[in-house]
Amino acid sequence: MGTIASGARTAGLVGLSPDRSGDWRLYGRSASDDKGTIVAALAAIDILKERKKPLSVNVRYLFEGEEEQGSPHLQAFLVGKPDLFRADGMLLCDGPVHQTRRPMIVFGARGVLGLEMTVFGPDRPLHSGHYGNWAPNPAAILSRILGTLRADDGTLNIPGFNDDVRPLSEEERQALAAAPAVDEELRREFKLGWTEGGGARVEDRIMRPALNVRGLRSGNIGAKAQNAVPAEATASIDFRLVPDQSPARVRDSFERAVRAMGFEIVPGPLSDEQRKQAPRFIQMTWEGGYPGYREPMNSPFARALVRTLDAATGGRLVQMPASGGSIPMEMFARVLGLPIALLPIANHDNNQHGPDENIRLQNLWDGVEMHAALLADLGTYW
Repeated sequence: MGTIASGARTAGLVGLSPDRSGDWRLYGRSASDDKGTIVAALAAIDILKERKKPLSVNVRYLFEGEEEQGSPHLQAFLVGKPDLFRADGMLLCDGPVHQTRRPMIVFGARGVLGLEMTVFGPDRPLHSGHYGNWAPNPAAILSRILGTLRADDGTLNIPGFNDDVRPLSEEERQALAAAPAVDEELRREFKLGWTEGGGARVEDRIMRPALNVRGLRSGNIGAKAQNAVPAEATASIDFRLVPDQSPARVRDSFERAVRAMGFEIVPGPLSDEQRKQAPRFIQMTWEGGYPGYREPMNSPFARALVRTLDAATGGRLVQMPASGGSIPMEMFARVLGLPIALLPIANHDNNQHGPDENIRLQNLWDGVEMHAALLADLGTYW
């Protein structure tokens, strides 16, 4: 019961029931992202069939396994089979519930765009005593680029980057204000002495676009450190986009900002001749991405979901305009012309994308109940 990190013991599932699950957890890769959700959705159908309770809606399920790679084939698949996905609304099932563990319905998600960026110095590491502060140091140069374009508080100093950001509606602002406060508890949980954004709440920050440095590589450290000027330095970056930013315009604004700092951008490895002619080359390799999306919270679809789930959860439902994570909701809406929402069930401390991924059994039980309520009652509200 509890987390592996806290030293909880392991036990079997024999005799465990929903009313005794407490903080029991199932551990395993994709236990929460997304096997738990798949199990909850299918178990809800089994329960309604067993209880001979009719569905209030017709249902079609789509299981797609390339989301973590940007869903490169999904759009072509949807476009090629329009009749298969003809519907009145769509519910995506991914991500964690609110940090208070209250059930949650979400009406959007941020988009995403990835970048690998490499700065070059000498063609091989050079002794820092003989050549330091003469040969350009790519690690120092890359650090300056990142520090210039992204301030310590998360502010982006990229001209044009925020030009297309869609303002929040009144309904969205009200929903954010009504969400339970969790910042103080999260700072304790994550052992953070401060947060970015000048003290703004986490719910407000994830409504904004972001530049995240997800990794840095140059030279060596610790016992493997060398007194040398490294040959190159690489940063791995993900951008989180909000409506109505497009990946193409974000890429353009970022590249213009880098060029304004005196760099020439190349798409691939440098030749020896390029190194000699322009020592301030920077290599950029862009990954596929997609825009963000937000369903209007006052749409008939959104209102029906809220009424159904609020009744099923005893008035504990948290409503969020968007998730901080990225799901290709915009593509579904654009290609299929459907209103879309997101129903997460996983616990926020599920170690998603990390070691010891897990799902709380109580979250799984709650997910089964919410899916069953939607299948049985959504049609009466919509």
